[in-house]
Amino acid sequence: MILWNKTILIAGASSGIGRRVALQLAGKNNRLIIFARRKEQLKSLSEDILAAGSKVLLVAGDALNKEQAEAAVSQGVIAFGRIDVALLNVGDGPAFNMSKTGVDDVLGNMDLNYATMVNFLMPLIAQMKAQGGGLIAHTNSLAGFLGLPMQGPYSAAKAACRILMDTCRIELKPFGLRFVSAYPGFVATERVANDGIPAPFEISETVAARHIIKAMKKERADYLFPFITSSLIRLALLLPKSITGYLLSRLVSKSVPSDY
Repeated sequence: MILWNKTILIAGASSGIGRRVALQLAGKNNRLIIFARRKEQLKSLSEDILAAGSKVLLVAGDALNKEQAEAAVSQGVIAFGRIDVALLNVGDGPAFNMSKTGVDDVLGNMDLNYATMVNFLMPLIAQMKAQGGGLIAHTNSLAGFLGLPMQGPYSAAKAACRILMDTCRIELKPFGLRFVSAYPGFVATERVANDGIPAPFEISETVAARHIIKAMKKERADYLFPFITSSLIRLALLLPKSITGYLLSRLVSKSVPSDY
């Protein structure tokens, strides 16, 4: 897909990868619908988008609220007539120690990563079916392929997102809908700067945004990056779990304090 002169919704646009994607698409004569909780940061982003030559609709809201997510889709359609592309860049992945984590923490993280995606996914599917097609991309994670130490609830939520997107890809193809799942490795965002989790082969937000835009342009069903980290994940999936578990536990034991 050529991402020029398109109506593009970006959920989770106020900072991090979502903001970088918006800025990289702003110079392509697009119509951007930017959604996030932090209105002031969205206002700043809106100014940059307008200065780059694209139109913009700012919608402040919480992706955990299904009514607010649906309203963002509706407002985008009212403003621009349709939504050609959506990037669901929602979720969070704090470190969890499963020996100390409670039920509410685990289920809350599932909502934060899975429910937020679903809250946008369903109204987008309805809209794109009505208009005859569209592209929905999701920022997943390489953690969605393995149960990583210190990221168990996050890995589980991202795995759920992966499976649901796979199902949508098959069922909704007759309606002209296409689905892209982007799986970054470790990205140097402000959120993870001091989370204590090892981050080998970490890349910048700007580089991650370039990869995600490339995935959308090529309409790759599954786009794993960067190369070294994604290759290690592919290898880990082929190894016996006993070996993978041993290697991951060794990595964490060297990097995370024992009382974490």
